[in-house]
Amino acid sequence: MNSLPFLHEKGEGVVLEVHVQPRASRNEWAGIHHGCLKVRLTAPPVEGAANRECIKFLAELLDIPKSDLEIVGGHKSRQKSILIRGLSLENIREVLHREGVV
Repeated sequence: MNSLPFLHEKGEGVVLEVHVQPRASRNEWAGIHHGCLKVRLTAPPVEGAANRECIKFLAELLDIPKSDLEIVGGHKSRQKSILIRGLSLENIREVLHREGVV
């Protein structure tokens, strides 16, 4: 059973729903916001900078290549759906728990 509402399996991998707060003082997790995992990023929301920073931040946290992450929804919104390939739902839950995110 998935107790994390912002994570769900999709045919190609796992989708993580995030709420991005751009122009923060540092890159960090900031809890849950309206059923999404909130991420604060230093990048501004212009010309895809926050999207690139979000992918980089997640790749480092999950210890996977950036190419295994893809924004599949919300390219121009604070609410984003990010497809994670190469990790199971359980693997991602373990990382989030280990890192103190949830």
